[in-house]
Amino acid sequence: MASKASMSIYYHGEFGVAGGTLPNAFTAYQVCGDPANPCILVPTCYGARLELSSEAHLVGENKVLDPRKYFIVIFATFGNGESSSPSNTPAPFDGPRFPYCSHEDNVRAQKAVVDALGIKTVQCVIGYSMGGQQAYHWAVMYPCLVERIVVICSAARTSIHNRCIIEGPKYALIASKDFHDGEYKSTPRHGIRAFGRSLFGWAYDPSFYREHLYTMNGAYSTAESFFIEQSESYWLQFWDANDLLALLETWQRGDVSQVFHQGDLEVTLRSIRAKVLLMPSKTDPLFKVEDSQMEASLLPYGELQVIDSLWGHFAGSSVCGPDIDFISKKIETFFKGLIQWNTS
Repeated sequence: MASKASMSIYYHGEFGVAGGTLPNAFTAYQVCGDPANPCILVPTCYGARLELSSEAHLVGENKVLDPRKYFIVIFATFGNGESSSPSNTPAPFDGPRFPYCSHEDNVRAQKAVVDALGIKTVQCVIGYSMGGQQAYHWAVMYPCLVERIVVICSAARTSIHNRCIIEGPKYALIASKDFHDGEYKSTPRHGIRAFGRSLFGWAYDPSFYREHLYTMNGAYSTAESFFIEQSESYWLQFWDANDLLALLETWQRGDVSQVFHQGDLEVTLRSIRAKVLLMPSKTDPLFKVEDSQMEASLLPYGELQVIDSLWGHFAGSSVCGPDIDFISKKIETFFKGLIQWNTS
């Protein structure tokens, strides 16, 4: 990724969150490009790490978020192991004692970084999955700062069905024989493997397996080899179990209507003044197209573009070239202001 600085840390000091207080909270972030250019913010999704360049499919020279044209700030979410997390917070708030952090908490922390960088206007906040939920929070919490948001395979509120799905991988990890109520002394490998397999069962659509897309163009000969590498090895290599659970809770309780309107989602969506591009995946089992259709109907400046993909929730990520091209082209059109808004 060209013009990308190494990971930086912003220290908040004592920072109140939904579940309590972090005495020495910090936010990890990366910047790309010239601060004189229009600013794009990119909050990370579930499972994303700055160190792994998880946003590299969109950010880079000759990509839709080109550092030669934009000043891009990528944020690590609380709980991802880079910003304040169960795994890097000292006692007494370490491990299972780490307080719940909401999307609102994350965006308040990100706003402190934006202020420190001297940013006065944000052209767009772009997020996939949990990052899309944070994009919605930016539009609601800082309407005078944010001009546009792009929400990819996400929703303004985590649906009841989505929350139920998350219970599966969560309890597969919690109930494992090596998790020990979060007080493990070594990696709970049984639990993380069970977590990964349970989550992957819902991340892809049945058509993904029916069409043998799991082979990844010959990289995997069987579904089992795909499961081992993609649903087990990644989480075992890069993730702490308590971090996984902390992020799951943020995802599970995501609801932008709780910020100002006590759970009234219709009022919240109608109040958003930013221009909004919604891009759900046609086959996403987690964030359904129907939810995005409802949201688009209520947003004053909402545009819906459905990703016609068999890759389920991962249509919004870095794994499928045609999906990346579709998303990039729609973002480019969105930036050019070529959409006719229905404000009736």
